[in-house]
Amino acid sequence: MAQRVAVIGAGPSGLTSIKACLDEGLEPTCFESSDDIGGLWKFKEVSEPNRASIYRSLTINIWKEMMCYSDFPIPADYPNYMHHSKILKYFRMYAEHFKILQHIRFQTSVKKVTQRLDFSRTGQWEVVTENKDGLEERHIFDAVICCSGHFNYPNLPLKDFPGIETFEGKYLHSWDYKGPEDMHGKRVVVIGIGNSGGDIAVEGSRVAEQVYLSTRSGAWVIRQVSDNGLPVDRFNTRFVHVMFKLLPMSFLNWLGEKKLNAMYDHAVYGLKPKHRLFSQIPVINDDLPFKILSGSVLVKPNLKEIRGSTVVFDDGSAAENVDLIVFATGYNYDFPYLPKHVMYKSGHRVGLYKHVFPPVLEQPTLAIVGFIHSDGSIMPQAEMQARFVTRVFKGEASLQQSYVVSRLTPLQVDFLEYMDDLAKDIGVRPSLLWLLLTDFPLFMRVFWGPITAYQYRLMGPGKWDGARRAIFTQLDRLYQPLRTRQV
Repeated sequence: MAQRVAVIGAGPSGLTSIKACLDEGLEPTCFESSDDIGGLWKFKEVSEPNRASIYRSLTINIWKEMMCYSDFPIPADYPNYMHHSKILKYFRMYAEHFKILQHIRFQTSVKKVTQRLDFSRTGQWEVVTENKDGLEERHIFDAVICCSGHFNYPNLPLKDFPGIETFEGKYLHSWDYKGPEDMHGKRVVVIGIGNSGGDIAVEGSRVAEQVYLSTRSGAWVIRQVSDNGLPVDRFNTRFVHVMFKLLPMSFLNWLGEKKLNAMYDHAVYGLKPKHRLFSQIPVINDDLPFKILSGSVLVKPNLKEIRGSTVVFDDGSAAENVDLIVFATGYNYDFPYLPKHVMYKSGHRVGLYKHVFPPVLEQPTLAIVGFIHSDGSIMPQAEMQARFVTRVFKGEASLQQSYVVSRLTPLQVDFLEYMDDLAKDIGVRPSLLWLLLTDFPLFMRVFWGPITAYQYRLMGPGKWDGARRAIFTQLDRLYQPLRTRQV
């Protein structure tokens, strides 16, 4: 009899977890609290409590070839950087192609997940769900995969902003932002220079009287449109990673910062951060430098205090008659349905073996998928996690008998190192030596070309016959949507 697996959430991580279960002959049942798949990428005009939220104009900042699942390329005519509506269409195509939808129970939320009394022997879990009519059900599962993400609970640290109670205008978290409609003719302060803060400042500046972008530590800002007009992630290759191992990091930082500053001097633009380029994930924004150059966005240091409608910054300067403050201050995370003892949490750090398995359990039958942050797309990483998890559930892959999880493990990982690490455990990491000896044209594309997820379908469990062709045609799919006029 097939093992029954509960999958919580039908976003990108949940969809690939269902597929991984099916590939391994497991029996998945997915519980999704909304009425559709897509999770974060399902746009709604009004943000819903405890659910991820996006704004109307959001376009992904990762090249389509680097974000797709490993055995289902994004259509060639889709743009290289896709609007959220196109991404949702891709997820629907994926779900229909692999017959995933029939395993999802929509408008059903998970209220509680607890170990059964005989857990030490069976590894089984009791899952309590509630449907849209308020009817509770209890289910028994052999394993559970949590895919509820980490953009559900806005971090709004009002206590860090003295005088916020005196503010005479309106304030909101970027989680609530949908578009610039309320910014017409207004004076706006955006706090936080992450990707959301940069996007909102740029979009708001098109209609606002003035936008101030407040940053505590600054940021390195890179463009999506890179050399020769190609997507910047096109240059994320295994060869580049080898260079990062061989060359001194101080030299690489100097070289990278020199290239960025040749486009726009970060010190002159008020963007230069305290950290070096490769010590943190940079902000991706093609439009922000011009908005700074044109004066429609003014970069300011950290906010010191608020006095009525006046916002005072650390350097003593002030923005007067401010109408709106947008807090792009990130997110907290929680798994309210799980037992409290399952995961150690400290700030934005969490104790999970390989960012997947809680180490405190006697049986490895609970997994967290998609709960990471890296310099790459979450989709292929969540897919790799799901492939690893389902192999462990089935007994085809094993965890170390004694493993230690640092209490300081951050959510952030290096994309290639993490993918290769999990792929090695599954048995799907591409062998560069074997490719060099047996298929040199493919070796060239795997080593010198972009690190696309197709590489992890070339060999081993879950091998896909179309992987080699997908790698050879990935640049064709880059150029096709650009060929809209004969020249």
